[in-house]
Amino acid sequence: MTVLPPGPAVMLRYGEVFLKSDPVRREFIKTLVRNCREALRSEGLFSTERITRGRIFFYGEPTGKVAEVLSRIFGVADVAECTLTPPDPDAVTEAAVARARASARLRTTFAVRARREGDFGMTSQELAARVGSAVLAACPGITVDLDNPDYELHVELRHTGGVVYDRRIPAPGGLPLGTQGSVLALLSPGIDSPVAAWLMMKRGCGILSLHVSHGKEEGSSTVAGTLRNLSILSEWCRGFPIRLFVVDAGPFYERVAGLRNPRFACVLCKRFMLRVGSLLARREGIAALCTGDSLGQVASQTLVNMVVISNAAEVPVFRPLIAFDKQEIVTLAREIGTFDERPGDLSCPFVPKVPATTSREEEIRTLEAMLEIDALLPGILDNAHEYVACNGEVTRRVPQPG
Repeated sequence: MTVLPPGPAVMLRYGEVFLKSDPVRREFIKTLVRNCREALRSEGLFSTERITRGRIFFYGEPTGKVAEVLSRIFGVADVAECTLTPPDPDAVTEAAVARARASARLRTTFAVRARREGDFGMTSQELAARVGSAVLAACPGITVDLDNPDYELHVELRHTGGVVYDRRIPAPGGLPLGTQGSVLALLSPGIDSPVAAWLMMKRGCGILSLHVSHGKEEGSSTVAGTLRNLSILSEWCRGFPIRLFVVDAGPFYERVAGLRNPRFACVLCKRFMLRVGSLLARREGIAALCTGDSLGQVASQTLVNMVVISNAAEVPVFRPLIAFDKQEIVTLAREIGTFDERPGDLSCPFVPKVPATTSREEEIRTLEAMLEIDALLPGILDNAHEYVACNGEVTRRVPQPG
């Protein structure tokens, strides 16, 4: 068994990955380490790593910046700046005292949380008492409070070495990005679609994105808001670019605007988006679409209408927000960073005053035939604008001749 090199490091704990079978876990950890390396490299940070059971240790400076970057990696449960020591109770105690003395968070009460793996002649409780006594002696004026301490000091003693840390930074958890293939996310400037895309990323999916534009009739902030969401999503997969295709569907909306009874306009619109998304997914070799639909949130998201809308897709449609209420979505959007208090002009002039909450597919197909929607699909991707976001920076791709 290899002993970890002593010194400052960042400890990464993975959660769900640990539950996989041995061969799957090895592959997932390999992907997780690759993702961490790419994220650190994108920030100009370099490290070496050591993998142990349930933990990965990254040796790189500054540890605070390394920890910040790793805390936004999918598949990571939490990270902590730590001190690694030889596998010796005295070394662990010395490192714990040094960390407690240096901490600005050590106030009036503290507790030591100890874990021991292996035979070191003491139990975990005895290790905690030993470290606690040393901290009390070194830091006058503090007391022990095991139930509600101002400061918690964590120590671990294993045959691979000792670990001392006093703060865990929560990370998103889930599965490492890239372990579950890719999905095509229908992306808008709104609240729901970027949250849905983020949740699919959390489940290990890479993202290709599509925005179906209303053309000249859409709100002036619509494309800018979509690019903003794309930019923020790319900060959650540092080192790995996300592509966005913006398709001008102005001719479609012009036909919808001519309906004498526009109550089915939103259903027609959503079906058209899924049809365009299916074309792009087939072209790019992607197996499924992802939308921000939440059951019953608006007229087009009733159960009946969602069934009719889904039938327009040629690939499966995932709806990770299907059972979320609006406040839950907003809360998650704030945590992700995509919620915008002042989104600007996102208006859509085609939303009917009284939208249909139920529809029949035969009726919708008749309207699509009357509007000759099928004629709009061939070549619709040919003039799409393509953008690429990486590490928060968005650039537009200019097609190369030939």
